[in-house]
Amino acid sequence: MRLPPIVRRLAALLVLPLLAAGTGASLAAEAPLRLMAFGDSLIHGYGLPDGETFPDQLQAALTAQGRAVTVINAGSSGDTSAAGLARLDWNLAEKPDAVILLLGANDALRGLDPAETRRNLEAMLAILERHKLPVLLAGMKAPPNLGAGYAGEFDAIYPALAKRHDLVFYPFFLEGVAAVPALNQDDGMHPNAQGVATIVKGILPKVDELLDRARAAREAANG
Repeated sequence: MRLPPIVRRLAALLVLPLLAAGTGASLAAEAPLRLMAFGDSLIHGYGLPDGETFPDQLQAALTAQGRAVTVINAGSSGDTSAAGLARLDWNLAEKPDAVILLLGANDALRGLDPAETRRNLEAMLAILERHKLPVLLAGMKAPPNLGAGYAGEFDAIYPALAKRHDLVFYPFFLEGVAAVPALNQDDGMHPNAQGVATIVKGILPKVDELLDRARAAREAANG
């Protein structure tokens, strides 16, 4: 039976919005994830040219995997955990889908109270949880010259927070790079391009886990 023209026009008007809504949800699910690397000079890329920083090399590695991801460099050289907390809300204007959090190294270098570092990291995690953002927490270790007592208290911050908040966790950002002269710049603290490549290779499986969480969260939000 052939429908009258007026009925066909009404049907089209009802169906088109539904198709548009479905297409919009599909595009939202397929859009590149925005991954914000948030931290200090180790993120910002102290002493490194464009293309060799941690966010740049991570971007290249994820692209090589076929991941649709945009990595945002939200590093600020010299930041303590308190400085990071002070600017986190401002950086969230970048609208990330997930966050790599790396702060605390400058706290330890200055011998700041580990309890203060933990409070600042807790506050940042609370903010990120309110925004429903999956987090990869990258751990740091205190310099050995500060003594076993300080190192024990400081180093324990990261695994405890990761467990408490169910975070993706990479225990030591500088794993395989710290104290290796060939992988560091002349200051002995900041990785060179080869050192960053070593870091990216080590942390990449955890970044994949983080992105899987972010993709699942996006799909759930889009229904």
